Amino acid sequence: MYLRHLQVTDFRSWELLDLPLEPGATVLVGPNGRGKTNLLEAIGYTATLSSHRVATDTPLVRHGCERALVRTAVVNEGRELTIELEITPGKANRARVNRGAVGRPRDVLGILRTVLFSPEDLALVRGDPGERRRFLDELLVLRAPRYAGVRSDYEKVLRQRNALLKTAGKRRGGKEDPYALSTLDVWDNHLAAAGAQLLAGRLDLVAALAPYTSAAYAGVAPDSRPAEIGYRSSLGDALPEGYGVAGGSAASVQELTEVLLHALGESRSAELERGVSLVGPHRDELDLILGEAPAKGYASHGESWSYALALRLGSYELLRGEAGEPVLLLDDVFAELDRKRRARLAEVAASAEQVLVTAAVDEDVPTELDGIRFAVSESGVARA
Repeated sequence: MYLRHLQVTDFRSWELLDLPLEPGATVLVGPNGRGKTNLLEAIGYTATLSSHRVATDTPLVRHGCERALVRTAVVNEGRELTIELEITPGKANRARVNRGAVGRPRDVLGILRTVLFSPEDLALVRGDPGERRRFLDELLVLRAPRYAGVRSDYEKVLRQRNALLKTAGKRRGGKEDPYALSTLDVWDNHLAAAGAQLLAGRLDLVAALAPYTSAAYAGVAPDSRPAEIGYRSSLGDALPEGYGVAGGSAASVQELTEVLLHALGESRSAELERGVSLVGPHRDELDLILGEAPAKGYASHGESWSYALALRLGSYELLRGEAGEPVLLLDDVFAELDRKRRARLAEVAASAEQVLVTAAVDEDVPTELDGIRFAVSESGVARA
């Protein structure tokens, strides 16, 4: 899989840019603030429908403009598909494939797969659990695009249930609202059904990703302690044994639905008191273990970078082993790494079908990535 062409209109800092691309290594070199990262962000957005830098679409549209357009031509096993995304903050985004409209933007997911490593990835290790849940869910969608719908359904049900918990928890004349409580039973079933699907996908993903991540960490930090990942569910000991472990049992959606439904019943009083859902995938955590301690709070700066890199390299190896090579995007990361880590990342990148690299200066790019180079400046992008 590779990108043959990228065009952006009113995306971030770019009024209009056409960028022809080829397989192999492509390096974008230029001073900071010239829009290099914006181009990788546009590519990543096409693959995931989200930005690795911001939580909403509004900053993606050039200041003063109503919408942004991102067009990509993707070649996979000799077949080319053109994706067009129209990003309009405050309104529904629109998508086209080969100039034909699709029902929902998420219908384009799976056409382009990318793995992006950026300086923001340090938050995967040092940030809050939400960063790691997002990492899992985006990788889950890249691996199986149907989970975009599962994730969306779960988030909608969760919002509705939380709103109802706030209402049901308010007492009328010292008594709970019986109508709200009966309605809550219905939403419990919805949350358990959607949550079980998302949880099953995450557990299977972690089991598959774990050996790749451990191997990648050993490669980039051979003198460090061994790294392992695991899934910590809000279900605690109620989670069936063996789920989410390499070589363990595959997660049964039906069984997880029953376990979640029981756990929701057990936590009902506490949820009514606090007005928020306390059980479900939104409360779970991806554990990053280094030696016998959690990486967060115990890993050094270099070890944290190694762990973040291992998560991305592990994701890349998992995807390329299951469904063909994704496009590898490396956003200004070589300047952050020491010689050993740079060499390991360059080794993997050089073997990729296509890798796009950004750097502030030529010296930041390893010689192994001696591919096509573009100079990025205020006036635009020119092949060097």
